[in-house]
Amino acid sequence: MTIRKPTRADIAPLLDIYNYEVENGVATLDINKKSLSDWEKWYDRHNIENHPLIVAEIEGEIAGYATLSSYREKEAYKSTVELSVYVSPKHRKMGVGTALMKEILLMAVKDESIHTVVSVITSGNEASRRLHEKLGFEFCGTIREVGMKFGRYVDIENYQLRV
Repeated sequence: MTIRKPTRADIAPLLDIYNYEVENGVATLDINKKSLSDWEKWYDRHNIENHPLIVAEIEGEIAGYATLSSYREKEAYKSTVELSVYVSPKHRKMGVGTALMKEILLMAVKDESIHTVVSVITSGNEASRRLHEKLGFEFCGTIREVGMKFGRYVDIENYQLRV
């Protein structure tokens, strides 16, 4: 497995991974698939300032990605970033998520402009919860029935890591 910064050629495979979750999972609460144009804009908002984007590649195929993005728009939140990690269904349970999280958290620790990393996990995602706790994240509370997906309300769990 190689972890690296993506190129523009990686945008479509990254979009495929994300849209899989839109249609089949609750890792994102987006309901409608994103377009290539949407994802090109998303790509352009990363690898600038304190918003890295990295990918895991296995045998020439994008296996997953991790990002640090703006937590909120207000200036006071600038030193807080939100972590997202997505792994393709084909490459799950192979350590891809762990490798991506370790690498992006190392980047956060080295970036003096980052003070806090926040992660929002849809309730019931036990693998993600265990991984966050293993890597030192602190559970900060649950917001009940905050989103509706697949005809049911879902909760979100908030985690943070001060770096």
